[in-house]
Amino acid sequence: MAKIIGLPKLSPTMDEGVLARWAKKVGDEVAIDDILAEVETDKATMEFRSFDKGFVLALLAEEGETLKPDAPVIILGSKGEDVSALVAQAKGGGGAAVAVKAGPEAASGAATAAATGAESGAATAAATASAAATASESATASESAKAPAMAAATSADAASGEGGRVLASPVVRKIAREHELDLRGVMGSGPHGRIIKRDVDAIVAAGGQPQASGAALPSGARVGPRIEKLSQMRKTIARRLTESKQTVPHFYLTIDVDAEPLLAARAQMMAALEKQNEKVSVNDLLIKACAVALRLVPECNASFMGDSIHYHQRVDISVAVAVPDGLLTPVVRDADKKGVLQIAREVRELAGRAKEKKLKPEEMSDGTFSISNLGMFDIESFSAVINPPEGAILAVGTVRDEAVVRDAQLVAGKRLRLTLSCDHRVVDGAVGARWLQALRGVLERPVTMLL
Repeated sequence: MAKIIGLPKLSPTMDEGVLARWAKKVGDEVAIDDILAEVETDKATMEFRSFDKGFVLALLAEEGETLKPDAPVIILGSKGEDVSALVAQAKGGGGAAVAVKAGPEAASGAATAAATGAESGAATAAATASAAATASESATASESAKAPAMAAATSADAASGEGGRVLASPVVRKIAREHELDLRGVMGSGPHGRIIKRDVDAIVAAGGQPQASGAALPSGARVGPRIEKLSQMRKTIARRLTESKQTVPHFYLTIDVDAEPLLAARAQMMAALEKQNEKVSVNDLLIKACAVALRLVPECNASFMGDSIHYHQRVDISVAVAVPDGLLTPVVRDADKKGVLQIAREVRELAGRAKEKKLKPEEMSDGTFSISNLGMFDIESFSAVINPPEGAILAVGTVRDEAVVRDAQLVAGKRLRLTLSCDHRVVDGAVGARWLQALRGVLERPVTMLL
């Protein structure tokens, strides 16, 4: 028996998701645990898998649509079933904006329902179409002059995408017709350059047609902004960082460390690993050093939890990784118990999957302390925003060549500036200072990481 399948909540913090790609089409057979679609959530692109088996009888959402959990997205059932009633039910529950791709049986049933007036939504749509046709026939001469251009745009919209034609869904083409948009100059952000709903929404919000690539601007004209809708990840980043700065009392402590011992230790490790084709970075050593320092000063390994403070008995380091949509923080678990090489391997693997948006939610949650490193961009120092409920985050700058005084002599040295952002509800100034002292001791005597 056919049934409507709703969008599941694919992560604990998912309030909505963007349907990035359908993995099945109408008529495909589905087995339990088959991938139905890929959904962009607030943290990553997740696989939407089937809990049922059957055949795809209708797709109720378009690629690129933003959907709430439990929104009707697909109908599964036996091959050849008439699902017109279920399509009507999905439309009734989700509003007229629900787009439907259905097989011949569903299309036939829906057409019959519209003709007999059994489905009020279909009747309303038919009435709207009739009114639009009447308005078109009575249009003024100037409006009629637009007809050839609109016909060309509609023809291009309906193309399959081959031979330089436009790739766009029926929903997108409908919006384009309503706003008299020519989609031939639009660069789609969907799979294979497909124009999706958020692309035309952005153009409508901008007030008209996009500027064609390479087109000459009229004399004195100014190019307007490129408007891009927020991704689920960027929405979450905006919300969480705003909450952090508004609700967490930040204060900052900065130290300048002699980086020469750390660089010398790394050089020795790289020489020992050369034949194994392995490598470790300064950041890998910093992760290990922070983990050791958190064991030495455990008061910094804590979280504010409303009416209590949780002092963690584990050291799980969140590592900030830049991705196209923003920032993710995969977690290195039990970093204090792992060697530098193991940490290096894990960070590379986690960072690679973060950039592909393949991390699982549990791999990005429940860290106890964060590190954000902008040294590779030649940033000398900065202050990072705390990632609640963690109590602190370390901002790492670049290693600088600088004149230093050593044994009463001015010599060339290597310096590294580190800034600790602290949640004052958890970490007092003296506690943060003691932790930075411990970190300095580990960095300037790297052998202590082995103790």
